[in-house]
Amino acid sequence: MSIVAATALVVLHAASNSAMASNQRLVMEPCHVQGLAEQVECGFYTVPENYAEPQGRTLDLYVVRLPAVSSGRTSDPVFFLAGGPGQAATELTSVVAQLFRDVRQTRDIILVDQRGTGQSNPLECPLGDLGDMLVPDDQVDLTGIAAGCAADIQSQQDIDFQHYNTVNAIRDFDSVRAALGYQQVNLYGGSYGTRAGLVWMREKPESLRSVVLDGLAPTQVVIGPFGTFSQRAFDIMNADCAAQEGCLEEFGDISATYYALREQLLEQPQRLTIRDARSDEPHEVLVTATRLASILRAALYSPRSRQLMPLAIREAANGNWRPISGLAGSFETNSPLYMGLMMSVLCQEDLPRADAELLARDADNRFIGGSVAREFQRMCDGWPVEQLAGTAHAEPVHSTIPTLLLSGRQDPVTPPEWGDLAAETLPNSQHFVAEHGGHTIFSHTCANRMIDRFLQNPSAEVDGTCLEQTRLLPFVRNVNAAGM
Repeated sequence: MSIVAATALVVLHAASNSAMASNQRLVMEPCHVQGLAEQVECGFYTVPENYAEPQGRTLDLYVVRLPAVSSGRTSDPVFFLAGGPGQAATELTSVVAQLFRDVRQTRDIILVDQRGTGQSNPLECPLGDLGDMLVPDDQVDLTGIAAGCAADIQSQQDIDFQHYNTVNAIRDFDSVRAALGYQQVNLYGGSYGTRAGLVWMREKPESLRSVVLDGLAPTQVVIGPFGTFSQRAFDIMNADCAAQEGCLEEFGDISATYYALREQLLEQPQRLTIRDARSDEPHEVLVTATRLASILRAALYSPRSRQLMPLAIREAANGNWRPISGLAGSFETNSPLYMGLMMSVLCQEDLPRADAELLARDADNRFIGGSVAREFQRMCDGWPVEQLAGTAHAEPVHSTIPTLLLSGRQDPVTPPEWGDLAAETLPNSQHFVAEHGGHTIFSHTCANRMIDRFLQNPSAEVDGTCLEQTRLLPFVRNVNAAGM
C-alpha cells in the first residue's frame, strides 16, 4: 500500500485485453484468488479507455468481491483503493481479507484493479536487466529505458497513456459501484489510494457514505520528492535506537556509521557478489551510495524491516553485505508495482509540479539527497504523456463527508503533516497519528479495529487510545536476533 517504495530499472510490456464483458451490468461468478482458501466472487467490467469517446477503445476492469460473512450484511460495502500508484488491488486480496476480517462481518469488500494494473490491461514492469546493477547510476539511461518501454507497449496495442490517470480511475470505480447495484459505498485508501479517495470525494461525492484515508497524499502535494521525509524517518530511527536499552551500546551512533559508509560509496562504489535473499544464487552488483540509500529508505516503511536497519548498516560498514541484501529482497522477483501505470500518473499529475525550489529543498539532506526525484524526472522525460491541463487536479479537496485520517510518525513518504494538511479542508474529519507507526498503519496497529468502529457510525467520535499501546519494536542486535 505504499507510494513508490523504490524506483527500479524496468522493461515494460502490456498484456493484451481479455475477452470483453458486457458494459450494461457486472456479472460476478464464484472464483478463487491466490492466497485465499475460501471461494469469493470475480468478474470483469468494460469501460472506455477515453471517456470522451465512449464508442472507442475499451478496457476490462477486474473486480473481486469478498462477500460479508454475516447474514445481516449492510447495503454499503467498503471499496479498497490500492497504493503505488501502480499496485493491483486484487493482488492484495488475502491481506485485505485478514486485516478487514471485523469489517467484513457485515460488509462486502470490493477490490478493483485500477486500469493499467493487475488484470485490468496491465502495464507490467519486470525489474529489468540485472546488468544495469553493474554500472554507475549516472550511466543508466532511465529516459531511454522509459521511452523504450512505452514503445514496446504501443507496438502491441493502440494505447494512449494520457487516459491512465486518477480521475479516469475514479470514473471506473464509480461505474463498477453502480454496476454492482450499490447506492453508496465506504472507502479505504492507503498511500496513493488516499489520493484516489480524495479525488473520488471531489468527483462523485454523492456515492460515498464515509472515507478512511491512511498515509495521506493530498492532491495539493507532489508525490516523488521524498528526500526530506526519508531523512526525518531515518533520524527518528536513530533516536529510537539511542533511547532503547542495548541498542546504543551495541551500535553506537548508527547515523555516523551510515554517513561514513555513504561517503565511501560516493567516492568509490563497491563491486560485490551478493547472494539472492530468496534463491541464494550469487549476483554481481555495483553498490553505490544511491542504491544503498534506496534499500534503506524502503526499509523505513515498515516497523518490521526498520528494526533490522542498525544491524544491517553496521555489518555493511564492516564488509558483511548479507543483511543489506536481505533488506533489498530478491533480485529475481518482479516489482509489485505496474510501472507503466505509475509513470502515467506521476508524469501527468505530480512531477511537472516539482519546481526548482521544491527539488532543491528536498535534496538538502544527507540520507539520500535528491536521487529519488531525479530518477522519476529522468523516467518522465521518456514517458509519452503531457502535464494535465489546468490546476484543478492539484487543488485541495473540500468535503463534509465523514472521514477518518490515519498517519504514522515513522512514515518516510507520507508524513503526519500531510494528514493535517488534508484535514484543513475536511471539516468532518478526525486525524490520528500512531507514534510507533510506519506507512499505512492499518497493517501493523489497532487501526483496523478503529476503522470497523468508524464504519459502524461515521458521525461518532472515534476512540484512538489503542494506538498509544502500539509499542516500539526492539532493534535486532546481532545475526542471532538478540533483542527480539
